[in-house]
Amino acid sequence: MKSGKQSSQPEKGTSRILSLTFLFIAFCGCSFYLGGIFCSERDKIEVKDVTRTTTKAVASPKEPTVTPIQIKSVSFPECGSEFQDYTPCTDPKRWKKYGVHRLSFLERHCPPVYEKNECLIPPPDGYKPPIRWPKSREQCWYRNVPYDWINKQKSNQHWLKKEGDKFHFPGGGTMFPRGVSHYVDLMQDLIPEMKDGTVRTAIDTGCGVASWGGDLLDRGILSLSLAPRDNHEAQVQFALERGIPAILGIISTQRLPFPSNAFDMAHCSRCLIPWTEFGGIYLLEIHRIVRPGGFWVLSGPPVNYNRRWRGWNTTMEDQKSDYNKLQSLLTSMCFKKYAQKDDIAVWQKLSDKSCYDKIAKNMEAYPPKCDDSIEPDSAWYTPLRPCVVAPTPKVKKSGLGSIPKWPERLNVAPERIGDVHGGSASGLKHDDGKWKNRVKHYKKVLPALGTDKIRNVMDMNTVYGGFAASLIADPIWVMNVVSSYSANSLPVVFDRGLIGTYHDW
Repeated sequence: MKSGKQSSQPEKGTSRILSLTFLFIAFCGCSFYLGGIFCSERDKIEVKDVTRTTTKAVASPKEPTVTPIQIKSVSFPECGSEFQDYTPCTDPKRWKKYGVHRLSFLERHCPPVYEKNECLIPPPDGYKPPIRWPKSREQCWYRNVPYDWINKQKSNQHWLKKEGDKFHFPGGGTMFPRGVSHYVDLMQDLIPEMKDGTVRTAIDTGCGVASWGGDLLDRGILSLSLAPRDNHEAQVQFALERGIPAILGIISTQRLPFPSNAFDMAHCSRCLIPWTEFGGIYLLEIHRIVRPGGFWVLSGPPVNYNRRWRGWNTTMEDQKSDYNKLQSLLTSMCFKKYAQKDDIAVWQKLSDKSCYDKIAKNMEAYPPKCDDSIEPDSAWYTPLRPCVVAPTPKVKKSGLGSIPKWPERLNVAPERIGDVHGGSASGLKHDDGKWKNRVKHYKKVLPALGTDKIRNVMDMNTVYGGFAASLIADPIWVMNVVSSYSANSLPVVFDRGLIGTYHDW
């Protein structure tokens, strides 16, 4: 009996195991089957969608392979004639809302969203297509820039002259009565670097009608003319109508929208900027934007004061004091006197480390050296800083005399490309190649590009200035815009011998 019971237990356990195994296999099979049905149905839906899309995209070999993009048309009304000269962020109608201290009301003050106008700015009555470059440098249509005030006030200085239906630009100026070409010739005698490609980029503060910048274009120097929207009505508008690079701006309480160590030269011809006031803070901004080894040129008060003071409604003693103060401030900022003759004085920004080290060690020095927390390239709505931006070792390699001369510098990767995230010499070369191919295509689509029909061009979102570089042989100048929110590649643009600005769109 014992042996029978013992033999019956294993058989019963084995049958249970077989039953459970069979159920498990059956369950897995059902799950797999059901899952297969679900997956196959899902695939059928996706395939149907793809097939439907493909059928729409490729209905027949005769139809286009890509369906045209459907864009909803949007129309804007035309603004009234009173908006002819409307510049939203420098609108004279809003000046009273802002302070007069240091003329800060002339800076950018953009209207709030609820005050923005969504309409198309009309051209002036009688507007004509601009006269083509280079003839436009000497004349423009009066109806395109119908400003009589500046004509009446400055005609005796030969800024411009209205004759018939045109404005003519004789090339005169307050400090160059014999013409701008003669004035620049004298300047080149003082600065030989202007003749051999060493000096390529320049900024003209208080530019008038930009005759200085216009003359430099024939000498291989690309100058950006800077002027505010002021009682001269539209200095910058005259410059742009002539085809000369220009931008609205003023040195007041905010930094200019350029990186540090950008320009090879800065120029002021009786620009009426009070350089020695407010602790020399305007000179400090010039120091920031001029590269090491670069030049600052001043003509007008207080230069040559011993001969000129009678025409400046002042005394010789006052002008002498102002000149000595100017010289002292420039020396304290590591500028050295480079040359002077008659009404033109030239200072050079030092790249010597010892000068900046001396400032850093002297705790009582004014102006002091900027500390490391102050970003030298931050220049979009950034307050002016009362301190000296000392060049870093990398910037010194981008100093005048260290970088290649123009035009070689256009195609050489500058040292500061390493400061751009992912930037490299190979990346610059790739970007240039890409833009050369794109511009070839652009010229097929827009045949006027590269001819005298198009002069003023803006690259609204540049990286290294590749678009401008590909058009360098054409009668075009390009304003390269780098977003204030993107990687800071604008120093690379300037190091290549091109010009540009920050903007946030």
